[in-house]
Amino acid sequence: MKKSLFFFLLSIQCFSQIKTTAVKAGDIPRSISYTGNIIKALRYTDKLGDNLLITTETGVKDDPYQQDGQNTDSAELFAYHYTLKNGTWTLNWKIYDFVKECPVDVVAQYIKDAITITDVDNDKTAEVWLTYLLACHGDVSPCDMKVIMYENGKKYAMRGENRIQAGENFYMGGEYKFDKVFNEGPKQFRGYAEKLWNKYKNPQP
Repeated sequence: MKKSLFFFLLSIQCFSQIKTTAVKAGDIPRSISYTGNIIKALRYTDKLGDNLLITTETGVKDDPYQQDGQNTDSAELFAYHYTLKNGTWTLNWKIYDFVKECPVDVVAQYIKDAITITDVDNDKTAEVWLTYLLACHGDVSPCDMKVIMYENGKKYAMRGENRIQAGENFYMGGEYKFDKVFNEGPKQFRGYAEKLWNKYKNPQP
């Protein structure tokens, strides 16, 4: 019984969350610039100091281009990570991804609940996890899905497709691949990434 309790507590500790505080757009320092509409902004502290994560989306926009005589749309998403150094917010890293010149339906959006801050390897340095979807399609097909993680400026990427039901007892997508950095990194990172993928690979209600 004691042994089972030990491993249960250990599994929780391995996927421990960092305490975060939600930040409203109006409370973001004026010295910080960003593009798009804020999806989630979080402030937290780790051994690097005081941190601020901002995630944004532009939403679907008209393009000035045409494809085969059809109007096209685009959408972009961004993430910004700042730390407070000597009283000044300094940009550490930035993510930019997009869908452009799409003549059909555009998807470029975060899975909001999958934006998390953890310390799964318990080294007092936070990991920032971002999960989002990209697509340009006019049919029933999966979206590209990415789980991107940063720890102390180092990027880890997990890429594949979300999973959709395309017919009775017929599913498409759901597969993924880790990049080299993930494969060579701590196994705890891959474990948490797989946990996120399996939880959010199906379209959210």
